[in-house]
Amino acid sequence: MSIIEQAIERMAHLKRAGVEIGEDGQAPAPAAEVAPAAPAPISAAPAPAPVAPAAVAVPDSVKPAAGENSRLVELDLARLDSMGLVVPSAPRSQIAEEFRVIKRPILANAHGKGAAPVDNGNLIMVTSSVPGEGKSFNSINLAMSIAMELDNRVLLVDADVARPSILNLLGLPPAKGLMDVLLDEDVRLQDVMLRTNVEKLTLLPAGMPHKNATELLASGAMRALLVELAHRYADRIIIFDSPPLMVTTEAPTLAQSMGQLVMVVEAGRTTHTMVKQALAKVQGCPVKMLVLNKARYARTDGYYGYYGYGYGYGTETGFRESAENR
Repeated sequence: MSIIEQAIERMAHLKRAGVEIGEDGQAPAPAAEVAPAAPAPISAAPAPAPVAPAAVAVPDSVKPAAGENSRLVELDLARLDSMGLVVPSAPRSQIAEEFRVIKRPILANAHGKGAAPVDNGNLIMVTSSVPGEGKSFNSINLAMSIAMELDNRVLLVDADVARPSILNLLGLPPAKGLMDVLLDEDVRLQDVMLRTNVEKLTLLPAGMPHKNATELLASGAMRALLVELAHRYADRIIIFDSPPLMVTTEAPTLAQSMGQLVMVVEAGRTTHTMVKQALAKVQGCPVKMLVLNKARYARTDGYYGYYGYGYGYGTETGFRESAENR
């Protein structure tokens, strides 16, 4: 069979199979296989855009406390109790009761509840006319007693820089403090404060000895520091154990920045003339009070104690005090 005959026969077979023959005598090309479409991938939910954390107000109760960088020191409370000092472990002792009476008008003035408003009422200077009358002993007792209050924190400052005694009385070694802050601008106030195991009591030592220590108390740096203390620690009662008024000129200068002054007077030693002369040196401090120290009195039960008096705004107020020999 020729090639032509074979072609004609093939076309006949295609027609019988129902395949259309094009004009050119060629069968159409088979349709290309179409691959089934791949299922569309299931897209994951779009990641949420990062949200900046909202600012959260921090309650005052959890904010860092002023002076939190300070070092913690342990006071031997049993030793202090044996010395006749006020301690939290003996809240009903005779001396604790006496300082409850002494501190009441002081706290009233500090919180604006006294007879008249007092500028810098939380700055309290404890002094005497001459050395040895018991001012440091009274400073510590007053600070301890106020620290036992529910609503008061206390900073006790040893400002008697020529003869510092607060750390020694408390059984603590010398430490950096007030002088270092005044002399070195790199030393921060909160770094030299000493937190104690009496929860609401903080100490500011006198600092390292310096030949011009007393002059620094009358310096502009000291006045600036007092302004910082009054405003930065406005929630605290700040007690300054200062030099005696009759011995240095710095103590009267320091008193000008104070809201209250407590002058310790030794019974049987300090004369009325000395008291008047010492108080005459104080200018600008609106409230002046006296505590009579080492004065014996007899009670009907045979107990011998100590009696003191004081005054503020020129009005006498009865105080009781029992510091024996400091």
